[in-house]
Amino acid sequence: MTEVPAITTTTQGLHPGLTRRQISMMGLGGAIGAGLFVGSGEAISIAGPAVLVSYLVAGTIVILVMSMLAEMVAARPSSGAFSSFAQRAMGRSAGSAVGWLYWIQLVVVIAAEATGAAGIVQGWTPGFPAWAWVLVFVAALTAVNLFGVRNYGRFEFWFAAIKVFAIIAFLIVGACAIFGLIPNVPAVGVGNLVAHGGFAPHGITGIAAALLIVVFAFGGTEVVAIAAAESDDPANNIRRIVREVMVRILIFYMGSIFVIVAVLPWDAKEVKAGPFSAVLATLHLPGVDLLMSAIVVLALLSAMNANIYGASRMVYSLGERGLAPLAAIRTSAKGVPYVAVLASVAFGFVTVGLNWAFPEVVLGLLLNIVGSTVLVIWTATAISQIILRRRADRDGEAMPMRMWGFPVLSWACLVLLAVIIALAMIDQAARTQLLLTIGLTAVLLAVARLTRGSSRPGVPRALTEQHPPTR
Repeated sequence: MTEVPAITTTTQGLHPGLTRRQISMMGLGGAIGAGLFVGSGEAISIAGPAVLVSYLVAGTIVILVMSMLAEMVAARPSSGAFSSFAQRAMGRSAGSAVGWLYWIQLVVVIAAEATGAAGIVQGWTPGFPAWAWVLVFVAALTAVNLFGVRNYGRFEFWFAAIKVFAIIAFLIVGACAIFGLIPNVPAVGVGNLVAHGGFAPHGITGIAAALLIVVFAFGGTEVVAIAAAESDDPANNIRRIVREVMVRILIFYMGSIFVIVAVLPWDAKEVKAGPFSAVLATLHLPGVDLLMSAIVVLALLSAMNANIYGASRMVYSLGERGLAPLAAIRTSAKGVPYVAVLASVAFGFVTVGLNWAFPEVVLGLLLNIVGSTVLVIWTATAISQIILRRRADRDGEAMPMRMWGFPVLSWACLVLLAVIIALAMIDQAARTQLLLTIGLTAVLLAVARLTRGSSRPGVPRALTEQHPPTR
């Protein structure tokens, strides 16, 4: 039996141990989750085949945001990523608010993913309660994150690889169904793209409403910016990592959705309930329901594993900068911020416990509060890149990587984000979610400003304020 590495109370920092391939797979693992396998059905039911436009718009925003992140990571790799960049660009309060907002989002999502996976597996084992499965999943993935980043990278690589192989297999099967290459199954062609009300049965309104769902499905890709700091050559790796992740995610997302809306009528009840299972069921493949349930569980656990990693590194970075308790920067002999890992998972346990006690209220409220976090983080990233790039150009600073099309594409990204925020304010459910997230952000900003003058023994000033505030 493998032993958990001995824990020390050092603050020697993280140990580089992730390879470029592992970080690429982490990005895929973070983004390809239940949002694609399950949530895509809801988006299709709203926009019809025109949901492809929604995915294309959301994918464009993600490409721009990741390009901006890559430029900043190449210049200054940091486990705090967008939080560190917000601090350099807009000051301590902004960096603190963005970092803690991201951490809160992840620890709540960790609890939700553990609960969701446990609910599915419990159906296979009626004698084993769901809460026990939650305990198993959280304990197992906590151990994985404590074994050292090198072992974590290997584990997450194969975790994500299984999902990638499943999607590739789905794309191949879907193409065979479209072109009639499956024995005893007639070719379906692409007639469903324009049948049943046309390509956009609900017009621009449907595309916009689906966009609000789709944009959140791409959340998780930003973990590559955090993980790059633990690779052997962050500046050179980040460019290839971002390109690989973006191309693959767009192919997998767009390809999968195209197969679904081509093979099945968009308004079929089965599509909304489970689009991937619905496609496979039409091909009369045995064991489809069990197979898709297993893939969804795997998707949840893989994303949960990546979220534990991302949450721990973010709170570690906050500790480095004097924005979190000093204990957050304690590392094990293998360079694992074990206090940060345990703190992130502990919050997840608390949230799961509250969900068990008040299942109708607590977890749903927490998910509503953090549901729009990705919009705040992406907006902060875009603003930070514009400020830091202008500052670098003004000071003649050499940059390993420069985003193409600056500043036009950076401002275009901000405009697209503003449009999505405006659309969210029109939709009642999305408006509530967005306002709760904005309220939480305001509270975090207020707390950061109130604690601005406090000093913490043992933390160098260079870590507590990486760059003086711009205002």
